Amino acid sequence: MRIPLARPDITRTEVDAVLKVLSQDVLSRGPVLQRFEQCVARRLGVGHAVGLSSGTAALHLSMVAVGVEPGDEVITVPFTVPATVNAILASGARPVLVDVEAQTRGMDPERLEQAITPATRAVVVVHAFGQPAAMARIERICRSRDLVLVEDACEGLGSSHQGRALGSIGRTGCFGFYPNKQITTGEGGILVTSDSDLAERVRRLANHGRSMDGAWLDQQEVGWNYRMSEVQAALGVSQMQRLDGILEARRQVAAWYAELWPESVPLKLPAYWPDPEIAWFALVAQLADPADRDGLIACLADRGIQCGRYFAPMHRQPAMARFGWKHDDFPVCNQLADSALALPFFTTMTRAQVAEVCRALADWRAANPV
Repeated sequence: MRIPLARPDITRTEVDAVLKVLSQDVLSRGPVLQRFEQCVARRLGVGHAVGLSSGTAALHLSMVAVGVEPGDEVITVPFTVPATVNAILASGARPVLVDVEAQTRGMDPERLEQAITPATRAVVVVHAFGQPAAMARIERICRSRDLVLVEDACEGLGSSHQGRALGSIGRTGCFGFYPNKQITTGEGGILVTSDSDLAERVRRLANHGRSMDGAWLDQQEVGWNYRMSEVQAALGVSQMQRLDGILEARRQVAAWYAELWPESVPLKLPAYWPDPEIAWFALVAQLADPADRDGLIACLADRGIQCGRYFAPMHRQPAMARFGWKHDDFPVCNQLADSALALPFFTTMTRAQVAEVCRALADWRAANPV
């Protein structure tokens, strides 16, 4: 595609950092990873950050490290990617889904309260597209019911809620660094927490349950290989050093869309626009008529412009049919998922590219009047 949906922002600085690591002897569990972890922890104002192989790994280890066990229930939302629910299942717990709010596209606090049972152990709140969920209310509910709060902030690096960085509010915060995120390490993720004991356990779990000092016969519990490499960490350090510039560039792209948006196009823009606390991950608008989506995607693709559909709701996934979740239990999620359209959005996007997307949208509307 001439204008892709997303594109990583890799400069010569990142390339040189990776080449430097490759010229050295240590490619895993080394000083570059420690530096990356320190960069993220300082940025978020937390005590500890543990670099991992993915955001999914961070979610899974959050479940294990906070004590989620088989027989427990963990509440989350259907408007998310499979990783959120998969992590709950990997811990042996049962996922419980509650609907989202239309405004935040995050967990509905009222539905959360209604879903809590004596078996509920934790809540995984998802910050969709980097937009904060209603964290003040959700945090208050979790505290009053003695529930562990975990933040799936995989799309929210750089966002904050009432002055608090996303990921720093819950017992743990989980971030992913896939190439379409605010920063990338290729693949990779990180878990953040201010609980030193929990951080130490996560490090152990990510190293097969072994301590990090390399002692012989030292496996203390069952774990996994969820380590982040020095190569990934080198990318991460360089990207973190440019984070403010990256976030500003993404805000500029959003501002161009706002400036050039064709009024004739029936797409509802995000409610938080242009909230300065939002670190833009994606530009996901809502179509007035969901029936238009496939035709619009095909029309833009013919002009070399890639768009996407976010998210496929978890209660509709074939792999989740065994839980018996009912379609009508999640009306807001259904409406959002059926009408969502992700437009091209990336750090290096130019004003001319934004203008081309907006012209294509206007031309589609003119050819397909209401």
